[in-house]
Amino acid sequence: MENAVLHHYAGRGDPAAATVSLTGPALARLVLGGWVAQGASGACFGAISYAGYGSFPDIHGIAIGALVLKMACAAAGFSVAALYLAREANWSAPGRQRAWTTQLALALTALAAAAFLRWFS
Repeated sequence: MENAVLHHYAGRGDPAAATVSLTGPALARLVLGGWVAQGASGACFGAISYAGYGSFPDIHGIAIGALVLKMACAAAGFSVAALYLAREANWSAPGRQRAWTTQLALALTALAAAAFLRWFS
């Protein structure tokens, strides 16, 4: 079914609609990739700052708290997505719903933390 939906939307050139139509494991793989990109971008930013300036970015106070929260959300989001992919078949419908609700909460929290990090750094 998913391949038919993707093929239908790909023919119309509508990748956003195709992405929204993903469910279950296909969506979980996409979300897992997003959390990996989130973590990798932060790690690369720190590494580039250290290589270019000899130190990590100079942040303090609220920005450090926001960074820690953002990193925790990325780690937790990655873990939930990986657990979903590994065990989703054995979960009840409410369990799967809790996993997606958790992903949404983590994503919104990480987004808010990123805003505070940007504002206070």
